[in-house]
Amino acid sequence: MDPAAQSDAPGKRLERSSHTAFIDHNTLHVWGGYQVVAGEDVMLPGDEIWLCDLDSGTWQHRKITGDIPPDLSGFCGSYVNGSLYIFGGCEPSGYTNQMFRLDLTEECFSWKKMMDSKGTTPSPRNKHSSWVHRDRIIYFGGYGCKTIVEVRNTSSSSFVVEEMSWTTIGDTLFRCWGWNNEVVVFDTHTATWSAPETRGPAPTPRGSHASALLGNKGYISGGVEAAGLDMFCLDLETWTWTQFDMSTPCRPLGRFMHTMTPTLDDTLFVHGGLGVDGNTLNDAWQYNVQKRQWTEVTHPHSDKPRVCHTACLGNDNDVIVFGGSSNLCILMDSVAVLRAPSQHHCRDVLVFQTQPYPLFRLCEDFIGRNPELFEKSLKWLPSKLRSKVKKRVAFFSNMKPVLTA
Repeated sequence: MDPAAQSDAPGKRLERSSHTAFIDHNTLHVWGGYQVVAGEDVMLPGDEIWLCDLDSGTWQHRKITGDIPPDLSGFCGSYVNGSLYIFGGCEPSGYTNQMFRLDLTEECFSWKKMMDSKGTTPSPRNKHSSWVHRDRIIYFGGYGCKTIVEVRNTSSSSFVVEEMSWTTIGDTLFRCWGWNNEVVVFDTHTATWSAPETRGPAPTPRGSHASALLGNKGYISGGVEAAGLDMFCLDLETWTWTQFDMSTPCRPLGRFMHTMTPTLDDTLFVHGGLGVDGNTLNDAWQYNVQKRQWTEVTHPHSDKPRVCHTACLGNDNDVIVFGGSSNLCILMDSVAVLRAPSQHHCRDVLVFQTQPYPLFRLCEDFIGRNPELFEKSLKWLPSKLRSKVKKRVAFFSNMKPVLTA
């Protein structure tokens, strides 16, 4: 079967990895990513976005017009005040530093390519991450290319050259490819780029790491070939890095392409990824940034390993995981490191409960799973009380079944 035809088959286009996702008004939004079809990467259409109502578990497909982004891998998506921003990635012609904006408050969704930004646009890159803080998008790290002039003007500790190639890109004769640990800021109000000067022990240059925001601090973990998972924090007021001591014996395996989600005021939830042992992981951990302590989490999804997935914060501090691959394999020989083509991409939504639910949520979940039993129980109530109970339940749950894990 033609790869494009197979990816367009009903129900197939939801299966994906390396996409972006966010939750707004209890609706999960999913855009981009790729599938492996007939052993080849197939990028999913940029002119569509998928919406999942987390109350009912139903999916809706919406078309997008405008300046459709090219096929991108390793891009970074950020949701700010009703708009999705896509920056960087790798397109068929190479690495890019273009930015696109999708206004989701409009009735008809339309992409707009950001052409008039001010300041110095960062160099092309992919596998980077971002924090959203005070309507600014703060990007960290990634893999990409710089001109030789840019490399000479960059600290050797913030860009590690991995490869140099003679190519002609405009007036540039050759470029350097490598990893960076740069912090760059995009102000969404003024469309201005800036690069603050940071202090303290910064993470080593990296990509495919995980990031999360707690208050005014951005956290970075993983993405490097270390035996145990590391953790860094950047104060977004003072631009000062802090490295956490990870000498504790109870510590997650080192990994990349995992997720890290803020749950409580001082807790980060880490899930899945590709371990340094080469396996797709199914574990989950919580890290308390005040106590600086890891705790492994027992969860009902241990049979569902995930890598290249997304994780968003839902109601009652639930972590909502979507998509990804359940069996990403890395093949290594004396010449190259290759990704095995036999990936299984997922389309299920996993719900991780991180704290006890309030009573009304427990009632809502019970009623959603047992609507017939609920209706029968109402028959034993006086008519006036029955009406009040129905109105109360409708207020909390809109009488919809909740999404089960």
